[in-house]
Amino acid sequence: MLRKWLCTALLLLLSPVSLPAQENYLVAYAGFAGFQAPVWAPKDLGLMAKYGFNGDVVLVPGSVRQIQAVLGGSIHMAQIDAATGINAINQGADIVMLSGTLNNFPYSFVTQKEIRKPEDLLGKKIGILAVGGATETATFLALKAWNIPRQSVTIFPAGDSASRIAALSARAIDATMLSYPDINEALRLGLHELVKMPDVKGTSFPMNVMIARRAFVEKNRDAVKRFQQAYAEGTYQFMTSREKGIAVLSKRLRFKNPKGLEETYDYFAKNFSMPTRVSRDGLRNTLDIIAQRNPAVKVDMNLGRYLDESIIDELEREGFFKRLTGKS
Repeated sequence: MLRKWLCTALLLLLSPVSLPAQENYLVAYAGFAGFQAPVWAPKDLGLMAKYGFNGDVVLVPGSVRQIQAVLGGSIHMAQIDAATGINAINQGADIVMLSGTLNNFPYSFVTQKEIRKPEDLLGKKIGILAVGGATETATFLALKAWNIPRQSVTIFPAGDSASRIAALSARAIDATMLSYPDINEALRLGLHELVKMPDVKGTSFPMNVMIARRAFVEKNRDAVKRFQQAYAEGTYQFMTSREKGIAVLSKRLRFKNPKGLEETYDYFAKNFSMPTRVSRDGLRNTLDIIAQRNPAVKVDMNLGRYLDESIIDELEREGFFKRLTGKS
């Protein structure tokens, strides 16, 4: 009997220990523009592994689809634009903004070559990505800044950036918002860059905000914190290392033109935010726009309904950003 027990014990000691599998978290990006780099960099630069975050990045086109995927549980976090996030929250979605890396529109208003000033847009067709999204919001803000009535132009969804460039080339639309590197492609086709959106007064807007379900954050706070560390350092390394930044863009962008990669890097490296906070002024600006767009819908102006930066606050108290940047 004793011999049998000893044999059983020996087998148990020699057998591999079965541990519960660590969950693999998925973080979504919306497309192939340079402003998606803060999502790519943590993975491509090995920072998810550095901070013990077991995750990967996946393409889910468009902020609306990303939110649907987060709510459905097929992805865990997503980098979206603030306007789409606010609209979803106001409609009852259990999501919250956690951090941000870009607080202005990374767009230029690209038009047919004969459109040389804002007034030339009167009566024209403007293509956007989706109703309620960032390209529509940017378009509304630009028209407002130029005192061009919304009713004097036709605005409609015209597909992703590649589809909109094709539509411009075929003269199916007259104007659209594009980001780098797509701006370069449009200019090579002879189209006109009417204005860079950061140069248009009154257009502060949180373009990159990281979201998750509130319930997910509460249940997985440690994992979310680990990702936020990787997200911040990935953004910082992109901003401060031209070699690493261009390597990330070269891997992820659909084109490999060296000049285009350099132009894309130069634009975004100086525009990302550190620490990775959402601009509260930009968020208020976005809420004002949404309220003006839908006067019949009551918009909650309490930022706490949309934003929870408690993890970012915690990292700041712990000195994480100071150690990362070497600045007080």
